Amino acid sequence: MARPRSTLISIEDTPFYHCISRCIRMAWLTGVDRYSGKSYEHRREWVESRILELAQIFAIDVAAYAVMSNHLHLVLRVDIFEANSWTDKEVVAHWHQLFKGTEVTQKFAKGELVESFEVKALKHSIAQYRSRLSDISWFMRCLNEPIARQANKEDNCTGRFWEGRFKSQALLDEAAVLACMAYVDLNPIRAKMAATPETSDFTSIQRRITAVCNGEQPKSLLPFVGNERKDMPKGLMFSAKDYLQLVDDTGRIIRDDKRGAISQTSQLILDRLNIPQANWLKLTTEFSRLFKGPVGTLQELDAYCEHLDRKRRQGAANCHRWLDSA
Repeated sequence: MARPRSTLISIEDTPFYHCISRCIRMAWLTGVDRYSGKSYEHRREWVESRILELAQIFAIDVAAYAVMSNHLHLVLRVDIFEANSWTDKEVVAHWHQLFKGTEVTQKFAKGELVESFEVKALKHSIAQYRSRLSDISWFMRCLNEPIARQANKEDNCTGRFWEGRFKSQALLDEAAVLACMAYVDLNPIRAKMAATPETSDFTSIQRRITAVCNGEQPKSLLPFVGNERKDMPKGLMFSAKDYLQLVDDTGRIIRDDKRGAISQTSQLILDRLNIPQANWLKLTTEFSRLFKGPVGTLQELDAYCEHLDRKRRQGAANCHRWLDSA
């Protein structure tokens, strides 16, 4: 039986989550339909643009994404602190970029007088919006629904475009986050949709590579901020160049037509994560098959299950084998 989202999310244990949405019809999300020969490649831009737009509206950062032929992958980081730091007007302004809100919130946003009898309703709406703007389910809803409407209009049909529920799994530690990001970034290469990370269109890895070539990092993605230090900014605790090198090394190894090896720089990252090379290659090629639930060391998994009052540690054997075996 499927679990409610509230029993899968534990911000106390981790802000990072891997989400997957799949199309329910034979018609493809993007690419060329092998049955009809019709190209849906333009839909990639719909999806990517919407992901990057939502990253600026929600208190949720996008760490990685890949738009595939009939599904999409996201690695998201929930930022409760950002949501709580917004003023009431900022919360309403963010929400109104997505929905009309209520008559009272519209008055409040315009700076008009809010009557005393309307204050309670206004405060309730603001509290609700603040909560939703840091909610993964609302993020995915705001991503999937507009894409479904556009696709149905283009296909001249009605009904579901996506599976009823998106899949979500908690990434409980640094190793799980980085392995899942690399798995997502390498999806087009494993699927033979691209030969190299830099040619993987409509993916976070291509966006990061383009930015690094210009000496920058993408403003729409969760940045890499280097090694952990005092008063460090929000981001991933690696350097962008080191991560890109690790993904490139891994991609060369998993391709049949390339001779690849883990470089010294990449090996230092794996050593820090305490992941042997063989385990890393397994994780970055079979992540979704190996793990159906939360991912992390047994210690992190135990804490996560305890906080959510879950007696069964789903996936404990594979977590131990691939993340605790060094």
